[in-house]
Amino acid sequence: QTVIFMSIIVHYRSFALLRSSSLLLKHYYPRHFTKRSNMTVSYSVLKEQNASTSNAIMETFENNVLFQRLATYEGDATVARDDEDALKLEKGIRYAQQKGVLDGKLKPPTYEKIDVLGKTPTQVAEEILTQAYGGDKKTKGGLIVLCGLSGTGKGTTVSMLRQLLEEKGENVVTWSNGNIFRSVTLLASTWAEQNGLSTIDTDVVLTKDNLQDFMSMLSFDKFDGTNYDTRIHGLGFDNVLVSDIATTTLKSPAVSTNIPTVAEFTQGEVVTFASRAMQVLQESGYYVLLEGREQTVNYVPSPHRFTLVLSDESLIGKRRAAQRLMGAALKDLSSSGDDNIEDSKVFQTLEELVKQMVDEIDEEEAKKRNSLTNLFCISWFTRVLGFGGSSSN
Repeated sequence: QTVIFMSIIVHYRSFALLRSSSLLLKHYYPRHFTKRSNMTVSYSVLKEQNASTSNAIMETFENNVLFQRLATYEGDATVARDDEDALKLEKGIRYAQQKGVLDGKLKPPTYEKIDVLGKTPTQVAEEILTQAYGGDKKTKGGLIVLCGLSGTGKGTTVSMLRQLLEEKGENVVTWSNGNIFRSVTLLASTWAEQNGLSTIDTDVVLTKDNLQDFMSMLSFDKFDGTNYDTRIHGLGFDNVLVSDIATTTLKSPAVSTNIPTVAEFTQGEVVTFASRAMQVLQESGYYVLLEGREQTVNYVPSPHRFTLVLSDESLIGKRRAAQRLMGAALKDLSSSGDDNIEDSKVFQTLEELVKQMVDEIDEEEAKKRNSLTNLFCISWFTRVLGFGGSSSN
């Protein structure tokens, strides 16, 4: 049994060593493993920090094994985060349904799939507007709902939709529930403090009656006669506009640290409030752009629903890797204050950053492997040597 155990450990360690050696060779001698692309990334393109920049980086490092490694890691991490967020969100939605705040029998609406592979943000946005409104539209106002996995370009598409609509003279609002969740959290933490609680005890603070009171303290309208805004009135807040405290009070530790807890208990209330607010905007001739997850946006009425997809899902990781690289490279290069940076310097900086990021990944994964090996060894010796009340022959 001991021989078998030691054989397993030796083989595992040998595999890890061979894999590490391979990565080290590719790391320190990347040109022996990489077919260099003719594509380059200029400093002017790097400064744009947009889809053009990420596309240029992906093309330049298309055959770079370290970039591929980084892209695979980022792709896996993105999918894992999306799955984790979806589980948390689903829990909040189920709770809202159990309370009767959201309809548990809602039939999920249909979404039109838009494959963004090989398309520019402008092409994607134009395709959405054509499908939604067929070109010209006499009636002013509308709501476009946009979903999709992280890395499919939702944020970029929303920005382009806004630009195209504003170029036609339309009033456009990009809706986010973030400040609504923050406003409810502010009210919840204030109520807790006023009632002698140092933390938000969910059983005491986030009761059904309290949440109804908190939501009644929020309203949405043109309070200054010009711009639509959310107003807070209650618990000592006297007609405070959210836009006036968005970067101050709503970003305070009392709010930020409690948002995850409050959000889980208020998904239904916030979605209902947001849906009414967006209806007000549409009736006033505004185009509302709503980006989110299907579990929540399903409850916001609109015939114009789209899901961005990538037929080549490996691009999700490549885009995320390119975005990390372009942000880090610009930070490094801009510190010099020199705008006349050669393409070769940009490439060298990007190449060094790829190596650095892969080093960090390898170090992180090596720690995980060692932890698993140690755990396995402890478990085996405990069982074989009879610790913990059991023995093996």
